[in-house]
Amino acid sequence: MNNDSPDDIHTDPTPTRPLDIVQSTSPTSADLGDAEPFSETWTQAIKVLDEELIGGPRRLTPRDLAKQLGVSAVSARKIWRALGFPNIKADEKVFTQQDAAAMATIVELVRKDVLNEETAISVARSIGQMTDRMVVWQIEALVEDKMSAENLSDPVARREVVRMLPSVIESLEDVVTFSYRRQLNSALQRLTVRVEAGLAASEEGRDGTEDDAPLPLARAVGFADMVSYTALSRTMSERTLAQMVQRFEQTCAEIIAEGGGHLVKTVGDEVLFNAETPEAGADIALALSQALSEDQVLPSARVSVVWGRVLSRLGDIYGPTVNLAARLTALADPGTVLVDQLTSSVLADDERYILIPQPPQSVRGFGPIHPSMLLRGAGDGIEVD
Repeated sequence: MNNDSPDDIHTDPTPTRPLDIVQSTSPTSADLGDAEPFSETWTQAIKVLDEELIGGPRRLTPRDLAKQLGVSAVSARKIWRALGFPNIKADEKVFTQQDAAAMATIVELVRKDVLNEETAISVARSIGQMTDRMVVWQIEALVEDKMSAENLSDPVARREVVRMLPSVIESLEDVVTFSYRRQLNSALQRLTVRVEAGLAASEEGRDGTEDDAPLPLARAVGFADMVSYTALSRTMSERTLAQMVQRFEQTCAEIIAEGGGHLVKTVGDEVLFNAETPEAGADIALALSQALSEDQVLPSARVSVVWGRVLSRLGDIYGPTVNLAARLTALADPGTVLVDQLTSSVLADDERYILIPQPPQSVRGFGPIHPSMLLRGAGDGIEVD
């Protein structure tokens, strides 16, 4: 993995041996004492939790780690950074045998020609970035729960979360493993098995000259953007703002999931989603607009949906379809859904939708476009619990 030696993992002569991954078990309340389960000081709790999470004593320097993996120090450092961790001083004992075992797994995928080095680093980076966001989300959710349920200040709530984490780690880890396999299966269907049908459908109404024609996936791409978020956020306390953002994301995530779509990402006051058919995208967009307009806490939203082709990379989607959907969102009035001309033509003969042409708009990067407002026609659309 050295830049000067692209085949470093294959050619390094240092032999490697199978490594035993240290299995960890979380202490129960009985282990910590029934009468006072969290009687240790916060510093002691941190130390106990640290040892629990890293899976053993820190005995390996970067040089030791590289030697055990049978790769150069540069290669080992690239894997470590890809997983989302900072560089370590050459003589600092930071790594455990569990670290070495996990990184050896990545090395072996390359050594056995299952993955090339670039792909292995990309996969490692996906794991690092996603788990980083996941654990931050989980810790903040637990802190918020402590603050609300026990009326604690933020610093006290954080100390309490440190003390209670050992009792939930195994449960969370089990759910993460379950979710990974389920999500992998779902993505396998979405990104491979059902692709051809979507591409065939995306040709409807096209003449083959569109900018997105070469892109590999057909998707309905939509945005929902909270109205006046910036102005509202300036008047809110940190806690109230956090509750509003959490409510917005939770509402959107439930509707998108219920409609069979995929929440690509949330950026503050905006969510980006996609769906496999224009109809599913339209139903999700309409349900989002309605739910946010009727919510007594959240502001209404501007929503758009565009049917076209996209490139899926790094857990995100790219291409003119995404850009056009973003531009349409900015043009939509609060509480409405806008679609472009192609999406309108695809949905026009479906009695479940009403399309009202809007005045032409000049959109940066696209020139004149002819948007339509999307309304619910026959049927009830997505039913949200």
